[in-house]
Amino acid sequence: MANPHHDRRWLILALLGTAQLMVVLDATVVNIALPSAQKALGFSDGDRQWIVTAYSLTFGSLLLAFGRVGDLFGRKLTLLIGLVGFSVVSAIAGASQTFGVLVATRALQGAFGALLAPSALSLLTTTFTDPRERGTAFGIFGAVAGGGGALGLLLGGLLTEYLSWRWCLYVNVLIAVPAIFAALALLTNQVPPERPKFDWPGTFAATLGLFGIVFGFSQAEPRGWDDPVTLISLALGVLLLVAFALIERRSRHPLLPLRIVLDRNRGGSYLSVLISGAGIFAVFLFLTFYLQNNRGWSPVTTGLAFLPMVGMIIVGSTTSNAILLAKVGPRPLVFTGMVLAACGMVILAQLDVDSSYVGHILPALLITGLGLGLIFAPAINTATLGVEPSDAGVASATVNSCQQVGGSIGTAFLNTMATTATASYLSGKIATPAVAGQAALHGYTVAFWWAAGIFVVGAAVALLLRPGVIRPSAEPVPVAA
Repeated sequence: MANPHHDRRWLILALLGTAQLMVVLDATVVNIALPSAQKALGFSDGDRQWIVTAYSLTFGSLLLAFGRVGDLFGRKLTLLIGLVGFSVVSAIAGASQTFGVLVATRALQGAFGALLAPSALSLLTTTFTDPRERGTAFGIFGAVAGGGGALGLLLGGLLTEYLSWRWCLYVNVLIAVPAIFAALALLTNQVPPERPKFDWPGTFAATLGLFGIVFGFSQAEPRGWDDPVTLISLALGVLLLVAFALIERRSRHPLLPLRIVLDRNRGGSYLSVLISGAGIFAVFLFLTFYLQNNRGWSPVTTGLAFLPMVGMIIVGSTTSNAILLAKVGPRPLVFTGMVLAACGMVILAQLDVDSSYVGHILPALLITGLGLGLIFAPAINTATLGVEPSDAGVASATVNSCQQVGGSIGTAFLNTMATTATASYLSGKIATPAVAGQAALHGYTVAFWWAAGIFVVGAAVALLLRPGVIRPSAEPVPVAA
């Protein structure tokens, strides 16, 4: 089948990058607005986590199912529904006058994001089939995926400080409206000639299993790892995902064909995305706390501090995918990226109350940014390389699921390690402001050491990738049943 998007592929890349940016921004831009939103709507510290959790629960649990919906009904349709729905509920969320409305609209944002994200990545996969152009396209897309979170911190700070916390939600409308018109003009909705039956048993098992995993990790920090709610959620999530794998082995029309994840390169890439998604939150979360709480920086200044890392992510992503991937393959790139990110975490673990930005923090951000650029773009490219066009949506959704679940695991695990270390430091001491600051700093450095360990594990996982250069044909080769 001729590619109807080939002549407009670079304009489509701009559209898909914009859609991906909106989803990635929303993961961090709202975090900056939380204190102001809490003051305006009057909800408690205990309830505050639900503004983030509501989004991550629906987004993480619906990704696989909605990725397959795009395969069956056309990705232009699902991208448009995702863009329109995301912008509408963002506007309602920004205008929220009660905590309940804000949580409900955040959950809806996650649902429409789960429709939007795999649609964008699968359209990229099916639009760029030439290996050289694909490398450039995925390098740009990987830079957006890796750097969008840091840009969200800056944008959230600017909007909160100079306008209102509500604009952290309204901004999605400004991004989505031109993207909707571009999608209408540039994309063709491609529907498979023979639409297979939808895998309802697999869908329920995958959706509920992912819900249990994300919910369990989100409750680990406020409730504790040994709380029954946390343990039962995680156990049920794991059991349901095991059941999902068994269902997919026997299904005639599986939601996620196991050949996608059992391929050595794709499987290693999925694990690499999951692990790097867990580790990257140490930078965004704890360095933000350090700069604002320990150093007294404003949200805007904190956001600006992350820009060099964004620049290095862009350099690493575009260079690795456009130039290096075709010469050395993904294995050395992802391995090197994991090692560099681990080194960046080790440097941050040496922070003290007097550490300078230029002499200490900036080198760590530059090294980490380059490492993340070497991880994200090659891993995302390899994770979707060679899949049949009819499976592009669910393969793309699996990438997003790994990133989302990895983020949930990283946030819960590293938060728990940091709070435990802080409490241990304070034990038996008088909690003066100076002691409290040192205790918080101790918690951050412990989290950075654990994040370094996560990236070391990621370096070992990268060795699962097949050595050598992957040379696909221009069109994916169908796999026999």
